[in-house]
Amino acid sequence: MSDLPSSVLFACTWNAVRSPLAEGVAKRLLGKLVFVDSVGVRKRNIDPFVVVVLGEIGIDVSDHKPKIFDELEDSSFDLVISLSPEAQHQAVEMTRTMACDVEFWHTFDPSIVEGNRETRLEAYRQVRDTLLGKIEERFDVRGMPAV
Repeated sequence: MSDLPSSVLFACTWNAVRSPLAEGVAKRLLGKLVFVDSVGVRKRNIDPFVVVVLGEIGIDVSDHKPKIFDELEDSSFDLVISLSPEAQHQAVEMTRTMACDVEFWHTFDPSIVEGNRETRLEAYRQVRDTLLGKIEERFDVRGMPAV
């Protein structure tokens, strides 16, 4: 874990589903070791299914305040991980003049899944679990206790 960045920004289209999922999971796994934030190209209120599926694993994001790139208090991140093509474009633009790594993790948008509540929740759980695995692997925290 010695190669951890000091700050990570997760970005997606709305800062309502994918990036809050990633932010919540990363904060749980990385604790105070890494500053973690999230942002969207546009913003809307957090999706209630995000609150539910993160709550299932003990993460509370009910007070998440969505924001766009222009509303970041500090834009000097060591790493920006974009989760949608639109966010990737914005991240590249933002970091054009910075010493910052940008990674693209194409992530399915579970909000497009139709069906009953359980069907939709399962789609959100799959995205949550995929992001959990990617964050564990990327930051080499597999098997580490939650901090």
